[in-house]
Amino acid sequence: IGFCLNRPSCSIMAKSKGENKEKGKVKRVMTCGKKRKAIAVAICRETAVRNGRGLVKVDGRPAHLVQPECLRPKMMEPFLVLGKQGNLDIRVKTRGGGAVGQLYAARQAVAKSVIAFVQKYHEESTKIEMKDQLLAYDRQLLVADPRRCEPKKFGGHGARARRTKSYR
Repeated sequence: IGFCLNRPSCSIMAKSKGENKEKGKVKRVMTCGKKRKAIAVAICRETAVRNGRGLVKVDGRPAHLVQPECLRPKMMEPFLVLGKQGNLDIRVKTRGGGAVGQLYAARQAVAKSVIAFVQKYHEESTKIEMKDQLLAYDRQLLVADPRRCEPKKFGGHGARARRTKSYR
C-alpha cells in the first residue's frame, strides 16, 4: 500500500514511518572465519530497542552447549581475553569441514565480529587495544590459517608419496 501524493497528510505519515525505522535501527556487523574446509559466518548485532542480551549461538545452540565438549572453552576465548561480552548478540552459522574445524572457524568469526562492531560503532582506539590483546593471546583468533590439504597426484598413493620403484 503506497501513499497518495495529492494528499499532504499521507506524505507526513510516510515521513513519520521512516523516522520510526531510524529509532529502531539495528546495529550489526557480518564477518567470517575459516579453518581448513570449514567456514563460519557470524552476525554481531545490537538493537537500539533492547540493547542486545549477550547471546552467543552457534548453529542455533548456545555457545556453552557446543560440541565437542572438550573444546567449549576455546569457543569462549575471545570474551575471556577481552574480559567482557557486553550486550552483543552473536549468531554463527557454520558449514563444511569437521566438528573441530567448524569450532575454530566459529571462534575466529566471533572474535572478528566483536572487533568489527567496535570499529564501526565505537572508538578506533578501543578497537586497536582489543585487537592487540587478541593478537597477543592467539593470532589465530583474527588471522586465518592459510594451510590447506594438498590434492593427490597420479603415480602415487597420496599428495607426495610415490610407488616404490622395483629394479627386479
